[in-house]
This record gives sequence, C-alpha cells and structure tokens, in this order.
Amino acid sequence: MTGWPDGYGRRVLQSVDSTLSEAARMASDASGPVWIMAEQQTAARGRRGRPWAMPAGNFAATLLLPVSEAPGQAALRSFVASLALYEALVAATGRADIFALKWPNDVLLRGGKLAGILLESAGQGAQLRHLAIGIGVNLAAAPGADEVEAGAVRPVSLKGELGTVIAPEEFLDLLAEAYARFETQFTTYGFAPIRSAWLNHAARLGEVITARTTRDETTGTFADVDSAGNLILETSKGPVPITAAEVFF
Repeated sequence: MTGWPDGYGRRVLQSVDSTLSEAARMASDASGPVWIMAEQQTAARGRRGRPWAMPAGNFAATLLLPVSEAPGQAALRSFVASLALYEALVAATGRADIFALKWPNDVLLRGGKLAGILLESAGQGAQLRHLAIGIGVNLAAAPGADEVEAGAVRPVSLKGELGTVIAPEEFLDLLAEAYARFETQFTTYGFAPIRSAWLNHAARLGEVITARTTRDETTGTFADVDSAGNLILETSKGPVPITAAEVFF
C-alpha cells in the first residue's frame, strides 16, 4: 500500500449493507481514524435518506474519524473530503481542468455528478465523538437519469466520460493519502486555507444558481463560501447565507 497514511486503519469488505452503517457499528471501539470500503453495498444511502445506486466497480467507502469538537466545526470536513476527492481524481486521470466542486458536497466531471459525500455524526451535547464521512464515486458506471431527482445534475462515471479504469482499492489508496494531508492542514491551520483551496475549484462561482430546501428556494449569484461553510448568494435583497440546501444550476 504505497503512500498509505500513518495512523489510518483500513478495512475492505466484500459486501455490507452500507459503509456508513458499518462505521456506526464500529464507532464505540474505534481509537483512531479508519477507512471502511466495500465492493458491494446492499442498502447504500445518500442525502435525506435517498437510496444510492452502486453498480459493480464503483467506489464506496466511509472514513470513521474520532473527533472532539462542535458539530459546526466537524461539518467543515465536507470541504476537506471534497478537496481530497479532487486531488485523488487528478492523480488517477492526470487531468485537473475537468473536475469541479459543487457546494456543499459533490464533485463534478465536465458538469456531471461524479461523486458525493455524506456526513453522519455521533456524540452528546455540544461535542461530537465520532464523524463518519461517506464517499461514493462513479468509477465504472453512473445511475440512469431516471434514478435521480428531477432537475438534478446528470450522473456521469469516470470510465464513461474519460475511459479511465481504476479499481476501487487503488482509488482508496489515492484518496486516503490526499485526505490525510488535508486533514492535517485543517487541524493545524483551521478552515481558512481549506476554504481558499475549495473556492479555487468551485463550480459556478460568480454565476446565478438556485439553493432549494424542503421549505423554500433562493436564487442569486454564487458570491462566496463564508468561514462557517455557508453558501453566500448575492440577491436583490443583499447577500443571503445558505446553511444547508440542494443546489441547482
């Protein structure tokens, strides 16, 4: 395992209901960070409990990370994970210009959705004890358009768009190494350098987008991401911070 980061465990399963669920089962015994990867998931899930399709050859893994911090601070690791995914994909393909990061937690390839991130946490009161960072990447195949929400970004795969073939375990090596570097940067220097690097690769920065929640939607110019990770939309009523939403182009 060339380049595997020190201090990170590694568990590869042939099949599991969900790597996020496996992380929850392992959390009480975890003394350090561990990557959990599965060749097959039988009950994978995405945001808001939606099913997550996983054709054979795609990547599914969760990083179980012991933490001791407030939920807002821990949630910023979606940006850490996004940057790690970006670097792993660049390493796998040799291409940097075709990938972009979509707030809050997707990676795009030529404008299509290639990867998604889902954070789940466990703890008591104001302090979290564990954070699970679930990551899915369409390495080999993408779901059909009928399997995603109407108006959502079209799904794409690395093989389908570029012809690039990489095994999930090979991709895990690249991702784990990249994540460890950004995690060290985050814990050492805080969110500011992560935020700056993320904005350098942000999709539709300076363009008009729509942020939609279950209750309402806001349309405006994507102006910034603030120090708390909120999306800032410039509207006719001034800047509007968006804490959590689905973004549509």
